Amino acid sequence: MKPYLLAPSVLAANFAHLAADFAMVNQSEADWFHVDVMDGRFVPNISFGMFIIEAMKKLATKPLDVHLMIVEPEKYIEAFRAAGADVITVHYEACPHLHRTLQQIRATGAKAGVALNPHTPVRVLEDVLENLDLVCLMSVNPGFGGQKFIYQTIPKVRALRAMLEERNLDNVLIEIDGGVGLHNAEALLQAGANVLVAGSSVFGTKNPTQTIQKFKNLVKESQI
Repeated sequence: MKPYLLAPSVLAANFAHLAADFAMVNQSEADWFHVDVMDGRFVPNISFGMFIIEAMKKLATKPLDVHLMIVEPEKYIEAFRAAGADVITVHYEACPHLHRTLQQIRATGAKAGVALNPHTPVRVLEDVLENLDLVCLMSVNPGFGGQKFIYQTIPKVRALRAMLEERNLDNVLIEIDGGVGLHNAEALLQAGANVLVAGSSVFGTKNPTQTIQKFKNLVKESQI
């Protein structure tokens, strides 16, 4: 397996001690902070706005991977970038003019990502692959943390990896979001994923730093 990025999901952090959790991730082997923005319309939950992202940016020494689970994301791209988003991912299902929205994201200087819900096939991205830096495959239904992993995601990863290799787009990252843990991380990486979002499987453990190290050691151990 190739080295990959681990992005602990802030949604699972302790908001009474957010600075401490950010410091832990900063000092760990994790690579990104994954930040889920939910509007109560595209998904049945509400989370962070721009002001919270701005506060997180002041705490983070690693990139903010901002996942917009919202309707009409094109209205807020510049504001989230100004707040500190380094990667901005929008949902295919929420973007009637997806190509234009991806151009808008890249124009801000952020990396452009598209997320697909579990029922959405990867073939819908055929006409925009060259405009992407990242594809986020939802492995749970978006909107809530702590859900069980949908195993149909693994063949979707393989199919997407094949599409990217066919076009020599090795630079496009495949991110998996939802129900990711040490029990399925290796299978996802072997299928072709290279960014794993981990929420409760990191922050819900007794020693999150050690858990992060175990995630990162999966690649090292496979090379022995």
